[in-house]
Amino acid sequence: MAFRLFALLVLFAVTVFGQGRCRDGYGTPQCPLTREVATAPVKPVFAPSGWKTVTLDHITFALPDYRKEAAFYIALMGWKLRSDDGKQAVLDIGGWGSAIFRQAPERAKATVEAICWVIEPWNSRTVEAALRARGLTPISDNDGKGFESFHVQDPRGFDLQISNGYGLAKARKTSVTAKSSTPAMAAPFAPTGWSTVWLDHLSYNATNYKEAASFYSNLLGWKETYDEGSQHELMIGDVGDIIIRGGNPNNPAPAPKVSRGTIDHISFGITPWDTDGVKAELEKRGLDASVDTSTKDDIHVAAFKSYHTTTPNGFNLQISYVTHDNRLALANAVKPKP
Repeated sequence: MAFRLFALLVLFAVTVFGQGRCRDGYGTPQCPLTREVATAPVKPVFAPSGWKTVTLDHITFALPDYRKEAAFYIALMGWKLRSDDGKQAVLDIGGWGSAIFRQAPERAKATVEAICWVIEPWNSRTVEAALRARGLTPISDNDGKGFESFHVQDPRGFDLQISNGYGLAKARKTSVTAKSSTPAMAAPFAPTGWSTVWLDHLSYNATNYKEAASFYSNLLGWKETYDEGSQHELMIGDVGDIIIRGGNPNNPAPAPKVSRGTIDHISFGITPWDTDGVKAELEKRGLDASVDTSTKDDIHVAAFKSYHTTTPNGFNLQISYVTHDNRLALANAVKPKP
């Protein structure tokens, strides 16, 4: 009961306070700056690299019970088990992404530990030199079988990994043959039949959202869409979107301190989508179905339609109707009208 109450409070906070604080206008208690000041750009953190992000290699989750989490995503979101070595499970997210669920008993709940992207063009020496030229300290992480990558820390210490296309991105092109043989990986409920087709958005929190947006757009070629005054949505090539939230450096008031950049939730677009049907399927499985339209509109008529729920390891999972074709639905819903 206590955990469920905690989860509901987290979802309430995300739904009410997580979206753009300036969406209802400027010069308000939540958004005290004028439009011009709130949306004024900052100096780029460094020169553009010229790279582009072509796919997601993997998202790494650290959690206290990785098998329970993996079984949940398999049944609810249609992900496929690729491997399980007793310490972690690797799952395919459709044909476009992978997730690593790593056992971390010291964690109280699931956290996103790192994200690995595939970039082009790739030459390990050139990439390493470009990272160092931008004041970063790359740490190589190669498997000796063709996969090459570097880890760096973004401005708030989040573990960013960039790689060539010879990791899980390549493995996804082969058929999945792994089958779970442990009771701990047993399906927690009947499969929904949903397919996860899109990375609607990563929700990333930083002390200075403008700095973080500049970092990722200039390093990885992510395209800026709008700067609302408290957050900025970037398009990650044809992979998905990210919303970077946090303090505005143009605001003289002290910004909330974020010790480390965090992904507080991830929204995945699914098919088929039926607004009432998705809610019913979640509730039928004993899961929360907290409405999030990013506005005050009824979900049936809102420009952005989604539900938040909580995974077995306490992660805030968002499920939406967003696909590649309507990828800016949330951006258009939150962006303040002139």
